[in-house]
Amino acid sequence: MSSRKDPDASANVPSFYGAELRFKRELADLTLEQLAEGSFRSVPFLSQIERGERRMPLDLARHVDEKLNTDGFFQRRCEDARKARQSGHAEYFADVAEMEQHADTIEDWAPMIVPGLLQTAAYARAIVKAAMPRASDGEIEKKVAARMKRAELFDAENPPAFWAILDESLIRRRTLPGEGMAELLDHITKVVDATRSILQIVPETAATHPFMMGMTRIMTFSDAPPVVYAESLHSGQLIDYPPIVKQYRGSYDLLRAAALPPEASLALIQAAAEDYRNGQHRH
Repeated sequence: MSSRKDPDASANVPSFYGAELRFKRELADLTLEQLAEGSFRSVPFLSQIERGERRMPLDLARHVDEKLNTDGFFQRRCEDARKARQSGHAEYFADVAEMEQHADTIEDWAPMIVPGLLQTAAYARAIVKAAMPRASDGEIEKKVAARMKRAELFDAENPPAFWAILDESLIRRRTLPGEGMAELLDHITKVVDATRSILQIVPETAATHPFMMGMTRIMTFSDAPPVVYAESLHSGQLIDYPPIVKQYRGSYDLLRAAALPPEASLALIQAAAEDYRNGQHRH
């Protein structure tokens, strides 16, 4: 029988964190199944943490500290591991960027900005510059690169099922010159087609709808409870409290009903792209 391959604890902070978790678990003579018991997390989830592939949520760190009698070690080091995984993202988005790699489903509501998974580099650059007018070119390009890299999740063997609902104002607002906007809208259409994703547009004629507030995302997982991520200008919040997640789930379902059907939504985007190319942009 081949020997188990241990992770390289020197590779990065999450790998060190995971190696320490495995060491403490084996020192306590516990299996992954025994450690997972009562944590509301699966064995594969814990295994991925031990390999340095996933972050440890704070509630799980509390559970591990109590089970392994580690005097709060994993709670104290949770923040270190999380910061180490930022990789060019805003601090409040780092956990979301890591979690989306393991999601079964991702459902975005975007009232003001095209979702990051659908952005072009030019659009991402314009958005980052607007939000960070004093940032250096290097800082801006680091964030743009991080945003573009996120779309690689669609190349995974089992990518998340993606559903995005956009406000019509996003395709009407001239964030880029005409050709840049046409490129963005073409890119959105290509990604949706290539990944068999679903996209809907909430039309300008919808005066009210269930999600009048800011950007929201719902993610589900095969090995962890669902979460909601809500974002405002300079902050974001991850929500995993089941009753509130359920409320967001209901509101998103109502939003689907208020939006145009997927076929009509893509036709609207394609028509807008053609208008931009022909210099006939409609405000």
